[in-house]
Amino acid sequence: MASMRDIKRRKGSIQSTQQITKAMKLVSTVKLQKARNRAEQSNPYFNHMYQTVTSMLARSGSLNHPYLKAGDSNKKAIITIASNRGLAGGYNSNIVKLVTSSGIAVEDAQIYMIGRKAKEQLMRKGYEIKADYSDVIEGPTYEDAITICKEVLEAFSNGEIGEIYLAYTHFKNTVSHEPTLIKLLPVEFDEADLQESDSNLLMNYEPNEEEALDLIIPKYLTSLFYGALVEAVASENGARMQAMDSATSNADEIISDLTLKYNRARQGSITQELTEIIAGAEAIS
Repeated sequence: MASMRDIKRRKGSIQSTQQITKAMKLVSTVKLQKARNRAEQSNPYFNHMYQTVTSMLARSGSLNHPYLKAGDSNKKAIITIASNRGLAGGYNSNIVKLVTSSGIAVEDAQIYMIGRKAKEQLMRKGYEIKADYSDVIEGPTYEDAITICKEVLEAFSNGEIGEIYLAYTHFKNTVSHEPTLIKLLPVEFDEADLQESDSNLLMNYEPNEEEALDLIIPKYLTSLFYGALVEAVASENGARMQAMDSATSNADEIISDLTLKYNRARQGSITQELTEIIAGAEAIS
């Protein structure tokens, strides 16, 4: 059985840790409120952007454009969004699992990484980190999304990669965050989504479809990517808030258990001292 001194020392250590987890929970809660508002305000725009572009392409007939067909290269770019810090439960590990279980072979994947924690895990699994933009996640802006998408699109246009994917955590609500993998290029659409409308009405482009798509698709890509960045920030803070709340509750349970053990040890020590005093008194008499 541990001594009273050991129990008291461990209890003090747990209490210090609990103060840290409480502070981290409060910080994450404040950050989550800001990030959630930002995600909720931006979501309608990005959802309508996705629906508009896919609907437009579905009504365009058969177009021969590089953005609408896979390239000759077997390499596949995966823009992966995680975090630079841990203590967020399974947030980073879930993204790593999403990438490793995507069906894309390790030798064919090129990771465009945002988030140092997931980067370390993917490197240990043998994935090639083509580029690292981890600083972006600290305060993502639309300009950051433009810069990154421009580099990835250039690699796609040059034939270095044949497909582009996006791996991020979709923010549903404060307690629900879903790791999501979507295909960005070549653009895909489901014609079944247009059954309620007249699909015989083809889209007209001015001046021509090639110039129009050269402008629309990069904008579409950047919008989806920026929306993913905003949702990822909200998901990270939500996951960290939950993790710190669980850690604080666990600390309460451990402290209660240690308090009980301390009181039992103290009671045993007092009982032993009284027994020794009585035995000494009887020996003298």
